[in-house]
Amino acid sequence: MSGCGTGSCGCSSSENSAAATASTLTPTQTAAYEALVATMADAPQQATQAPQAGATGGMGSVVAEVARVNGVALNAPHELLDEEALRQRACTELLRQAAQQAGLLPASDVPGVEGAISVQASNAIEQLLERELDLPDPSEEACRRYHDAHPAAHAQGERAQLRHVLFAVTPGVDVKQLRLRAEALLIELRCADDGGAQFAKAAAQWSNCPSGQQGGDLGWLTRADCAPEFAREVFGGAEIGVLARLVHSRFGLHVVEVVARDPGQQPSFEEVRQAIALTLRQQAWVNALRQYLQLLAGAAAVEGVALDAAESPLVQ
Repeated sequence: MSGCGTGSCGCSSSENSAAATASTLTPTQTAAYEALVATMADAPQQATQAPQAGATGGMGSVVAEVARVNGVALNAPHELLDEEALRQRACTELLRQAAQQAGLLPASDVPGVEGAISVQASNAIEQLLERELDLPDPSEEACRRYHDAHPAAHAQGERAQLRHVLFAVTPGVDVKQLRLRAEALLIELRCADDGGAQFAKAAAQWSNCPSGQQGGDLGWLTRADCAPEFAREVFGGAEIGVLARLVHSRFGLHVVEVVARDPGQQPSFEEVRQAIALTLRQQAWVNALRQYLQLLAGAAAVEGVALDAAESPLVQ
């Protein structure tokens, strides 16, 4: 096991840091996180404009446009948020208001400072989602189809030797420009045929991970060594070389090269039936939450933030 040694880029160098990552999110919170990210990523660019950094008020101070959901402010004038952070606040506020309308949360509840919500609001949102996103368990046939389509998804002992270049998403960063830079580098490195010299040079120049000083080398990693969303993009396949897509994680955008793979041992369907069912349930829950958020956005007055909205019910 290797990694950058910090646990701050999607990889980890110790079992303790991997366990810490796993313990900070419940399955429901993980699913909600993924759904919010998916909603952010698919939001149409031509929708209402996000806050414009650089506007100035009196005394030369920087002033951001205040985004709102049904009149409720999502940010203070002094807060310059990137689009993803603003969309996440908007999604949370949509759910908080829906919980109020459903009678699960008192009308007196208000958002806290910097997008925080009360414990009562968090509990009410959980109750709301349990009621609205009631999904059936996956069938035996669906589980077998998934197993046939993803033969390596539950491999035991699977490892991958990885290198990466991390473009970290930090407060105030221009996410659109960051993505363009990452995509340009991705194309450049996929076209390189020099035994990895250009990748190592790019990692040293661009990566926001300490591994950049070692050419982006993360060594041999397992799923448990990585943030869950990073692991899902990298493991369970057969690709070797620079992946054809950017890998998204809570830390930013990664250009990833798979140097080598060790597939481990493939368990039988009976051995992984319950794990597959859990995966399919989580996927269905995430999709339903995303559709529910689209429905809420379509019925709300949203100002200053672009959301993927639906005009008709999508959750059956």
